[in-house]
Formats: sequence, structure tokens, C-alpha cells
Amino acid sequence: MKSVTLKELSLLLDGVVQGDETLVINSVATLEHAQSGQISFLANSKYRAQLESTQASAVLLSVKDAQDYSGTALVVKDPYVGFARVAQFLDTTPKAAVGIHPSAQIDSSAQLGEGVAIGANVVIGANVILGENVQIGAGSVIGQDSIVGSNTRLWANVTLYHNVHLGQDCIIHSGAIIGSDGFGYANERGQWIKIPQTGGVRIGDRVEIGANSTIDRGALGHTEIHNGVIIDNQVQVAHNDIIGENTAIAGSTTIAGSVTIGKHCIIGGNCAIAGHLTIADGVHLSGATNVTGNMREPGLYSSATVAMENKVWRKNTVRFRQLDELFQRVKTLEKNSNTPE
Repeated sequence: MKSVTLKELSLLLDGVVQGDETLVINSVATLEHAQSGQISFLANSKYRAQLESTQASAVLLSVKDAQDYSGTALVVKDPYVGFARVAQFLDTTPKAAVGIHPSAQIDSSAQLGEGVAIGANVVIGANVILGENVQIGAGSVIGQDSIVGSNTRLWANVTLYHNVHLGQDCIIHSGAIIGSDGFGYANERGQWIKIPQTGGVRIGDRVEIGANSTIDRGALGHTEIHNGVIIDNQVQVAHNDIIGENTAIAGSTTIAGSVTIGKHCIIGGNCAIAGHLTIADGVHLSGATNVTGNMREPGLYSSATVAMENKVWRKNTVRFRQLDELFQRVKTLEKNSNTPE
């Protein structure tokens, strides 16, 4: 178990200790469940009532909240960011692999950097390049001509098809599949003719991809995921999509092919984005939003209706079907009212 003093944490976070600087911290916890030796944080005012009763040895607080707190605190600009930094520093997550397991199948043409770790039953294809300190979890498959950048970690049962390039410091969670074929077909008299997907996937640095998410390879060019993108579990990214830097995509979102999403976007869970669209930098989609047209301006967009009693929903569904008829009636009334007598 790691441990650190409040003084050391204050240097890490550029914060100020309010209380005992020599206090030793070994882990993080919520205000409600924290115990001695743990540090907590207050980032949401609805938890303020728990501040006075917490058993945490110290609490990360903003300047404003620290003024009314009599306990030991580490005062920082943003307590939630501070919590994330402390959690990283005290992280006890085990490695995805240690050493090179004897059951791993590694092609003789593969290049392994210093410190690479490869788990049991991993398959490494021809001409693969693994950078320094890469970790490949058990059961993973790395297809030929793929590249994995330094310090990138693949958890168990990740599949990279051929010609997939991952940058440095990425995290790919179990079950993720990167580089599978895009959904490309031509129809000839009722029969589907498959279009070979000959592009690849290019993923930048510091990208995290959640469990069981899928990123299709490009049909001709590449599917691109730029630096700092975070993708939740069970997200579908189709062929030739481009996702800009530091965009976040929550779980169960589906993005059709040839979509360009800008930088610093936030895509809520269960969104659906139609193909061949452009979404500007700084767009925020709330959960379950359906996007069927280009979005040229930043801002918050929504389209899902809220939950309601079934009988009310059924009535509203009927009324929705009547909207066009109602519109035409109103249009006629307005026309008639503007007609001179």
C-alpha cells in the first residue's frame, strides 16, 4: 500500500494544507465512507452535509468551503481534479501482464521494446511493433503490421486486427475490438456485395477505450481517434470516423460511418449519430440524443423525451402523429385570417 503525507500532496497539487502537514494518507474515499488514513473531497454541494460527519483524516476543499471547515483540509483550486490526481498517485491497480508468459505466440518478425510484458495465450502477428513498457493482457491478439506505443496497456482479451496503430499511454479494456471490418456493401439486384475494408485505424496518445467497444477500420482511408479521447463501454465507432482531441463518448453510443466529431465534445450515453455528418468543436449531446444533421456551432443539444406514465405516453404518441395535420390546419387558418375581405 502506498502512503504520502499531506505536505507531499500539497506539492503535488499546488495546494495549501489547513491543519497537520505530517498526516499520512494511504487511500481515497467518499465523505460518507472514509476512515482514518483516507482523504476525501467535496466537489458537489449536495454532499456538504456529510462534511462535518466524515471520518476522513483530511478533505480536499475549495477555498470557499475550507473557510467554514474546522477539520484538516488540503485546499486546492478544483477538489474533483485534486481527487483524480491523488487517486492516480495512490493507485493500486495491478498490471495487465508481468514478464512474457511461455504460452504466448509471438511471430519471429515482431519487435518488442524494453520492458514489454505479455500475458498467457497472447498472439502477436507478423511485423508487429510494441513500444517500451507495453502490457498485453492474457488472451489478447495483435494482428500483423500493427503498432502499440510505449506505456500502452491492453487488458485481457483485446483484439487488434491488422494495420492498427495505437499511440503512447493508451488504455484498452477487455473485450474491445479495434480494426474489424466496417459495414460496407453494395446491393446488386437484391444481393449484398461486400466491399473490402482496406484502410486501418489510427489512435493517438492518451486514449482510453472501454470494455466491449468496437472501432471499425476504414474502407479506404483510416478511422482516426485523436489524442486524449476517452470512450466508454459498448460504444460503436464505424468506418472512417474521425474523433477530435479530448472528446468524451459515454456508453452505448453508436456512431455511423464517415462522421467527423470535433475537439472537446461530450457525447452522452446511448446517443445515435447518423453517417456522413460533421459535429463542431465543443458540442455537448445529452444522453439518448439522435443526431441526423450537421452541427456547426458549439453548445448543448438534446432530443430524447423524458420518461412518463405509459397512458400519457400513448396519448402523446397519437398526438405526435397528428402534428402535421394540426400544422396544416393552423397554416390554413393563418392564411384565411390574412386574406382581405
